Amino acid sequence: MLCLGIEGTAHTFGIGIVDSRGKVLANASRTYVPAKGGIHPRDAAQFHAANARAVLDEALKVAKIGIEDINLMAFSGGPGIGPCLRTAATAARALASWLNVPIISVNHCVAHVEIGRLTEGARDPVTLYVSGGNTQVIAFDAGRYRVFGETLDIPVGNCLDVFAREVGIPHPGGPNVERLAREGKRYIPLPYVVKGMDLSFSGLMTEAVRKHRAGANLRDLCYSLQETAFAALVEVTERAVAHTEKKEVMLTGGVAANKRLREMLRFMAKEHGAKFYVPPMELCADNGPMIGWTGILAYKHGVRHKLDDTVVKQRQRTDEIDIPWRSG
Repeated sequence: MLCLGIEGTAHTFGIGIVDSRGKVLANASRTYVPAKGGIHPRDAAQFHAANARAVLDEALKVAKIGIEDINLMAFSGGPGIGPCLRTAATAARALASWLNVPIISVNHCVAHVEIGRLTEGARDPVTLYVSGGNTQVIAFDAGRYRVFGETLDIPVGNCLDVFAREVGIPHPGGPNVERLAREGKRYIPLPYVVKGMDLSFSGLMTEAVRKHRAGANLRDLCYSLQETAFAALVEVTERAVAHTEKKEVMLTGGVAANKRLREMLRFMAKEHGAKFYVPPMELCADNGPMIGWTGILAYKHGVRHKLDDTVVKQRQRTDEIDIPWRSG
C-alpha cells in the first residue's frame, strides 16, 4: 500500500509518500515566508494553493511512481490555521475522488509522535512536542495520546520568533536566537511560569522584550530567554516521566533543532534511566510523510472516513483521537 500524505497546517505545504512498511519514498515541501511579521492566514493558504501542484509533481518524481499508484490519501485535519487546513483538505479530497481511493483525516500532533516512533524505534515515549504552533507533553494511556502538560497561551516556538522580531533579530528567529544565546555570559532574571503541569510563555517573551528596550545585552537576553523557557519545558516533561514511569523520552517539532534544548532533555532522561530520541530534523518539522504514515496506521486498524467526515478542525485536540493501532 502506498499512501500520499498532505501536510498543510501552517507555513509548510508538504507531500509525503510512504509505503505500508514505513519506508518514506518522498518528502517534498514548500514553505511560506511572510515579508514581515508572523503568518498571514490568507496569504499562506494562497501560497499553498499556488505551490500544491509543484510539490505533488516533485514527490511523485522522487518516489519514481505515477499518481495512479497511490492507494490511500491522508491529510492534516487539525489543529492548525483554518485557511491552510482547508487548502490541504481540498487537495486531498480532490485527489481521493479522482483516484477513487480511501481518505483519512490525521491529527497533526499525533502524526509528529508516530513518525518519531517509526524512525527512532521508540515504543512508548513521553514526547515533548515543541513548535511555532504547539507546545505539548504527550504520552499514550488508555487508548489515546494524553496531554500531560501544554502551553496556556503561546507556544515556545512562537515565543522565540516574536521576541526575535521585536528586538530586530533577522529571520529565522529561533535559530538566530540560539546562535546569539551561545555567546551570552550572564543570566538575566525573567518570569518562570509553570502552573501545575502547564506552561505560559507570553509574560516571559514580553519581559524579555522590555528588558531589551531598557538596554539589556542582547546576547545575554537570548541566553536567559532560552534557559528560562527550556527549564520550564524540561520540568513538566520530567514530571510526566516520573508520573507515567515510562523509560523513553522523545523530542519533536521544529524547536527540536535547538541543541541546548536537546542537551537539557538528554540529561533529564539519563537521570531517570530513560532512552532519549530525536527524529531526523526533516521529520521533526512539519512534513508530509508523518501524515502519510499515520494515515496508513489508522487505515490498517479499521479507521474509515467518508468525504463528509473530512471537515477540518482548527482546534482539534490530541486527546480527542482514538488510537486503535496502539490499543491492543
